[in-house]
Amino acid sequence: MTYPEVPVGALLAGSARRFGDRTAIHYAGRELSFAALHERACAFANALRGAGVAPGDVVAIHLPNCPQYAIAYYGVLMAGATFSPTNPLLPPPDLAAQLADCGAVAVVTWGPAAPAIAAVRERTAIRLVLVTDRAQALDPTAAVALDAVPGAQDFEAFHADAPTTAPDVAIDVHTRLAHLAYTGGTTGRSKGVQLPHRNVVVNVLQFARVGAGAVPALDGQGGLVLDQVEPPEEFPTRLGTGVAVNLTPWFHAMGTIGALNLPVLTGSTTVLHERFDPAAYLADAERFRVTSMGGAPPLYGALIRHPEFATRDLSSVRSLSSGAAPLPVEMIEALQRRLGDDVVIAEGYGLTEVTMGATIGPGARSAVRKVGTVGLPVPDTEVRVVDPASDDLSPLPPGEPGEVVIRGPQVMVGYKDRPEETAAALVDGWLRTGDIGTIDADGYLAIVDRQKDMLIYKGYNVYPRELEELLHARPGVVGAAVVGRPDPVAGELPVAFVVAPGMAAEDADALMEAVNAQVTPYKRLRELRLVETIPVSAAGKVL
Repeated sequence: MTYPEVPVGALLAGSARRFGDRTAIHYAGRELSFAALHERACAFANALRGAGVAPGDVVAIHLPNCPQYAIAYYGVLMAGATFSPTNPLLPPPDLAAQLADCGAVAVVTWGPAAPAIAAVRERTAIRLVLVTDRAQALDPTAAVALDAVPGAQDFEAFHADAPTTAPDVAIDVHTRLAHLAYTGGTTGRSKGVQLPHRNVVVNVLQFARVGAGAVPALDGQGGLVLDQVEPPEEFPTRLGTGVAVNLTPWFHAMGTIGALNLPVLTGSTTVLHERFDPAAYLADAERFRVTSMGGAPPLYGALIRHPEFATRDLSSVRSLSSGAAPLPVEMIEALQRRLGDDVVIAEGYGLTEVTMGATIGPGARSAVRKVGTVGLPVPDTEVRVVDPASDDLSPLPPGEPGEVVIRGPQVMVGYKDRPEETAAALVDGWLRTGDIGTIDADGYLAIVDRQKDMLIYKGYNVYPRELEELLHARPGVVGAAVVGRPDPVAGELPVAFVVAPGMAAEDADALMEAVNAQVTPYKRLRELRLVETIPVSAAGKVL
C-alpha cells in the first residue's frame, strides 16, 4: 500500500469534513458528531499550547473511555505533543513509575482517580493537571470537583474558549512520537514503547484495508480519507454506516487503534459502555443495530452464556473481531452458529510493540478463514516462525512451532531508555515477540502460547493453551487457565483453574480425567481447581 505521510490528526480532520454531523461517539445519551469532536480536539490542542505544552512534551491521559478521552487524545496529537495512555485503575506505585518514566508534563485525570495523581505527583514532572468526570461526560457545562489535586484545573473550562481550528504545528511523522504506550505488564514492569505518527497512521490503514476493503486518499485539505474499493457483496458495511458497542479500553493498543482511530477513519459510530453488563450490551446491540462486535475472549464468553444472547435481534451484525488473547475454538463455533454463516469472524494478533496488530483473519466474505488461526499478515508486514533458542531468524518449516517474529512499518522504534532490551527485541529489523506460533503452508498464523507461559515438565515443553482448549470444549466449562506449579523433581506441573458454575468436586475430577485422556502423559494436568472467576487485565489477558 501507499501510505500518505500525514500526522494522526489528519484521520479526524478528514472524517470531520466527510461525515460531519454523523454521530462519532454515543455515551449514555450524549452524542458527539465527527465535526464536533474535531472542533473540541482543536480547542484542546490550542489550550495545551497556550499553557506551555510544547511539541514533543508528553501528556498522560488517565481516563476510562468517555467523550473527553477522544477529545484529549486528538488534541494532544494536534498540539504536537505525545500521548501516553495510563490505566486509571493502576495502583499508586505503578502509576508513579509509569508517569515518571514517560516524563509527562501534563495529565488529564478522572475525578474518582484524581487522588492517585495527587499521591504521586511529586515523583513526576507533571506541572498541569486537568480533571474531568462522568458528570462532564454527560454535560460539558457541569463543574468538576478540583480539591483532590492542589492547583488542578477543570478539563472543560480549560479549553472552552480556545480557537476551534487546528494549530499550525510542524510534525515529522517519522520521528515525532505520537504514542508512548506501555506494555501490558502481565509478566513484569511495563516498558515504554515509542511509536511515531507514521506507525499509528500505517497500522490504522493496514486494518482498514483488510477489514473494510478500503485504501487511503487525501481530501485536498490535508485530511486523510478512505476509498472503499471492494464491493458491497464482500464488505457489506460501507464507510459511514458502521455501528459498534465498545468496551475495549482506549488506554490499550487494541483500543487506541482498533476501537478509536479505525472507527473514526471509517466513519463508524461508537457506542461507549462504561462497564461490561451483558444484558445492557445485548440491548444496545439490538437498539443501535450494531454492524460489528469487537473485544477480547472474556466478553464473548459472557455474551454466549447470557440468556438474551439467544433472543435479541442481532441480525444487523456483519462482522466480529477478537484480540488480546486466543479465542477458544469452541467459542468461535458457538458464535458462528448463533450469528450465521455470513458473519465474518476474524481473530487478530498483535502487541503494543507493533502499534497494535500484525495479522487478522480476512475481512472479505468470500475469503478463506481458518478457525483457530489469527489470520494472515496485514499489508506490508512479514511474519516468520523461528527457533526461539537461536539467533538465526531463518523460518522454520510450515507447521513447526517456534517464536513469532515480525517485520513491518508498524514495528516500534524501541523501548524508552532501555537500549539493551531494545537490542534484544529488535534484531535485523525483526521484532522478537516471545510468542510461540505456527504458520501453515498457506501463511496463516496460529498462536500456540506465550513463550513465558510455556511450562517445562521433565524437559518437555507443555503449552497451556492446548490444555485450555480441551477444557473449554467440555460441557459446563466457561473459563479456563492453566499455569505451572514449581516442582523440585519435574520442574513444573500443569495446574488448571476452571470456571464451571454449579460443577461439583467429583465432577471436577472427572473433567480432569477426560482432558488427560486426550493428551500424552507429560502434558497431563496434575490438579484442577474450581474458581468463580479468572483474573484478567483490562485488555482481557489472563494475569
